[in-house]
Amino acid sequence: MLNATPILKFYSKHRCLALAKQDVCQVQEQQLFALLKKAANTRFGKEHGFAGIKSVAEFQKRVPLRSYEDFWRDYWKESFPRLENCTWPGKIPYFAVSSGTSSGTTKWIPYTPQMTRSNHKASLDLITYHLQNRPQSRLFAGRSFMLGGSTELVEQAPGIYSGDLSGIAVLTMPWWAKRRYFPPPELALLKNWEEKINRLSRESLKADIRMISGVPTWLLIFFDHLAKLLPQSEGKIGNIYPNLELLVHGGVNFAPYEKRFQELLQGSQAEMREVYPASEGFIACADLNYGEGLRMTLDHGIFFEFVPTDELESSNPTRLWVNDIECNVNYAVIMTTCAGLWAYILGDTVRFIERRPPRLLVTGRTSYYLSAFGEHLIAEEIEDAVATAAKSVQREVSEYAVGPVYPEKANELGGHLYIVEFAGKEPSPAELSQFALALDRRLCERNEDYDAHRAKGYGLKTPQIKAVKKGAFAAWMKSRGKLGGQHKVPRIITNQELFQNLNAFVEKYTPSNTG
Repeated sequence: MLNATPILKFYSKHRCLALAKQDVCQVQEQQLFALLKKAANTRFGKEHGFAGIKSVAEFQKRVPLRSYEDFWRDYWKESFPRLENCTWPGKIPYFAVSSGTSSGTTKWIPYTPQMTRSNHKASLDLITYHLQNRPQSRLFAGRSFMLGGSTELVEQAPGIYSGDLSGIAVLTMPWWAKRRYFPPPELALLKNWEEKINRLSRESLKADIRMISGVPTWLLIFFDHLAKLLPQSEGKIGNIYPNLELLVHGGVNFAPYEKRFQELLQGSQAEMREVYPASEGFIACADLNYGEGLRMTLDHGIFFEFVPTDELESSNPTRLWVNDIECNVNYAVIMTTCAGLWAYILGDTVRFIERRPPRLLVTGRTSYYLSAFGEHLIAEEIEDAVATAAKSVQREVSEYAVGPVYPEKANELGGHLYIVEFAGKEPSPAELSQFALALDRRLCERNEDYDAHRAKGYGLKTPQIKAVKKGAFAAWMKSRGKLGGQHKVPRIITNQELFQNLNAFVEKYTPSNTG
């Protein structure tokens, strides 16, 4: 295979120079005004007077914040799947099907040719950062492996398709990348995740894999399967894919998985790089080392706003953009995109650690927090506490979920139940006790509300830890029809029916009973 890396190195050099000179505020204003001009004659543009908007402040005044449900009800539902000149000019050719991690509500996210170009440019930024860090790279002398859902799309109407974002990405991939893409179409189309893992693992061993990407949880399942096929590899990825240079991960907080991946890549030449994509658009990518923040993609046809999370439900929330952001404040992400989303509440929360250029850490979900008793725990705090607890007992957490346990009797305290799948052997009672103690202590350190409830003893009892057998979460996801690379285990489950379903399932689960 022809090594295309030198061509990408040339692009990378010029892109880095452009990024170094980038005026983030000017670039974001340009994105907004280009979007307004493009959509001025759509139904949405006319209703909101796009032609008369001359400033960011005027845009914020005329265009209120909206959720997916608002757009679906007011603009898309009536004419779906044929959306023409509605919130974006022309016909929407694709819809990325997405489901909320805790609610399970199906979303149909518009995906346009302009969004294809936006995502391609963001992907090139990922390559740019890698090539700058690895001058001797030969990344495109081999195959790039995307471990995702089925690439099969559903034709909703003539010329209009829906499916996993990974499927749309493969279909709209540029020709030069498609020639280096793995898996082949007959494997990429597979819907049965277990069959797919089995066949992908075997076929990938015949390919020269240089890059692999996916959600950490499913990558680990895949790597475990590879290790069983090649016991002589000792589970080391470098012994399985000797030319692997880049492992791209995203979709969930990486802290609980970092140690496991470091061990898997020990002796390998591969580096890990985190990305922050969404069905609505690509948001950020790691240009530095892990933990040093993700650099926002600001010139890709998306305008970003940020609302302090404690103001999101107010009637007049503060709306900031890159000109106004502050570090160490928890913000809800708002997006205006080249797919017809306007002041759209993404549902994610972030915290900036640098303003110029903007670098952020993903902290959780706006509707993905635990506050059944007034404790106000966000996902970032829980993720950090679980990682700290695992470290305290020198164990690795493969997967977990937490939900509230409400009191059933008078004068009884409520609390949290953590259902945890550990890597390796089952933990001892002493290890579980230490895990709970360390988790509780870390949450008290991070969150004053939690600390007050625990210390004063009027709101929360000690967290309960339930260790489950290996494979329990994957089996549960399969039982719900959610097994696969595009589906993520809900970490915080506030829906009592769903949490009870998980709890009952893992109680009965044995490795031979896959649900």
